Amino acid sequence: MQFLIESGDVLLEGFLATLRMLALTFLLALPLGVVLAAMRISPVPSLRWVATGFTELLRNTPLTLVFFLLVFVMPRLGVVIDFQISAIIALTLYTAPFFSEAIRSGVNSVPVGQAEAARSIGLTFSQTARHVILPQAVRTVIPPIINVTIALTKNTSVAGGFFIFELFASSRRLANAYANETILIFIVIALCYLAITIPLGRIADALEKKVAVLR
Repeated sequence: MQFLIESGDVLLEGFLATLRMLALTFLLALPLGVVLAAMRISPVPSLRWVATGFTELLRNTPLTLVFFLLVFVMPRLGVVIDFQISAIIALTLYTAPFFSEAIRSGVNSVPVGQAEAARSIGLTFSQTARHVILPQAVRTVIPPIINVTIALTKNTSVAGGFFIFELFASSRRLANAYANETILIFIVIALCYLAITIPLGRIADALEKKVAVLR
C-alpha cells in the first residue's frame, strides 16, 4: 500500500499520457481510415491502387519499425519532429489501415442492389456512399472499430521504447525506484490497461447486441 501511495503520481501521469495518446490517435486514424475505405471502393482505379498499396504496406509492417522510421530515420533526412508528435503519427499511420478494413468489410456487407438502386435514380458515387451505403454499414462496423481501438490501446506501449513517457514507460521509472516491487509494478500496470480495455470491450458487446436487435 505504501508503494501505491508513493508511486500514485507517476502511475497517474503515465495513465493520462496513454489516454491522451489513445484519444488523439483515434481522432486522427478513424477519419483517415474512412478516407482509405472510400478510396478502396472508389470507381477510380488509381485511388484504389494507392489505398490498397498504403493499407497492405502498413498492415504488414511492424509497428516498431514505423516508430523507428519516424523517430530515427526522418531526422536524418532533415525532418525533425517532436517525439510525442512522432508517436501520434506512427500510431495513426499504423492504425488507420485497420480502421479502413473494418469499414470496408461493413460496406461490403451492404447488398449490391442498394448501390445499384441508388445509381438508377441518378445518385453519384459520393451521394450513394453518404446517403445509402454508409448509414447501413455503420451499424456493422462499430464493434470491429472498437476492437481495433482496444488493440490501439495496447499498441501505445510501443511508444515507451522511443523516449515517450506513457503507462508502460512509467513501469521502468518505478522499477528503478522500487527494485523490490517489480512484480507488483507490472501487475498494477496491467490493471491500468485493463481499466481502459475492459470498458471498451463492454461497449463493443453492448453495441453488437443492439445491432443484432436492429437487424
